[in-house]
Amino acid sequence: MDKWVKRLPDAAGEAAYTAQVFPPIVSYFTGWMMLLAYFIVCPWEAVALGKLAAYVFPWLNSMELYRVAGQPVFLPRLALGVALTLFLGVLNYRGIRLSANFQKLMTSAVLLCFVVIVGLSASRGAPANFHPAFSAAPFISILWTLQIVPYFMTGFESVPKYAEESNPEFRERSYMSAIALALGMGAFFYVLSIAAVSYAAPWQSLLGRRFATAIAFESALKAHWPVTMIFSMAMLGLFQCFNGNFAASTRLLFAFGRRGTIPGSFGVVHQKFQTPSAAVLGITVGTLGGLLLGDALLVPVTEVGSMASALGWFAACASFWMVEKRAGMRVVAGLGILVAAMLCLMKVLPVIPGHFSPAEWIAFGIWVGLGAALHWART
Repeated sequence: MDKWVKRLPDAAGEAAYTAQVFPPIVSYFTGWMMLLAYFIVCPWEAVALGKLAAYVFPWLNSMELYRVAGQPVFLPRLALGVALTLFLGVLNYRGIRLSANFQKLMTSAVLLCFVVIVGLSASRGAPANFHPAFSAAPFISILWTLQIVPYFMTGFESVPKYAEESNPEFRERSYMSAIALALGMGAFFYVLSIAAVSYAAPWQSLLGRRFATAIAFESALKAHWPVTMIFSMAMLGLFQCFNGNFAASTRLLFAFGRRGTIPGSFGVVHQKFQTPSAAVLGITVGTLGGLLLGDALLVPVTEVGSMASALGWFAACASFWMVEKRAGMRVVAGLGILVAAMLCLMKVLPVIPGHFSPAEWIAFGIWVGLGAALHWART
């Protein structure tokens, strides 16, 4: 990814890279899959906000409006998600600097809470709580985990999406540092989070429990205040993740409009704020639409987002392998192709546990159909 952004600093990211070697339709749908990987997080976070807040304020689970796939949609939780979506929409509409400052504030707060929680786990937990290491056969357990890794690690490849808006003094080699830090810190954060919870309380006692992290620390410390801190951290993390994916989605949608692969109106830049205003409005409306599906959205979104991310990574690696001449870099790209292909196959092959369910295939098909409709309507 670092090599591509140095050669081609374009907000279209993977779509721009694959356009160098593949037919336009392949380039477009590669970018469309990456847009899914980012955008799909937005309604997910908007729904998760209400679900999380309802644990602290049970009255939010009232005034049921309707059900989707058996899951109730409550008015207060829906209103909360709408409010957050509109807030982030306005924030990103008015400028990337406001969005970036908000992102830095949320990230700093999350990391501060994270350090406190890890310290609490280390002081009150026990190594015996880790055992047994797996709930099923080790290979199957690892396979299930790997299938959702792309969804939760998505974000490192968003760095190139902002290349056109970066500070002129931002050095070329800084792109590699930013991408590597995003990957490394993301992996470190997830691994240490899982370890902290498992160390604090036996993981078997947490199975099937809502908000198991909070329960684990409440049980270990015999106090309620860690629960408040964990929920505060979760809320801040939710704002951070939502805003980051919202901004990346708008840049991709804007880039498609500018390239003419979807209606050009999405490529409009606001004269005063210098932001992709039409794209921001489009992602805001799309997020509000997804929010209406409620909790039924959460699991299918995670699974579909994982494969969408892996497809984008596969195409980016394959296109780089085709243009790169150095043997060493082609080996690295080849490894990327292999890993991404395996992640994709895990979701589509029926013989592999955790493959796509009918609901997930439907969600994936709807997204592909929407992309095709916008592409054909561009004229």
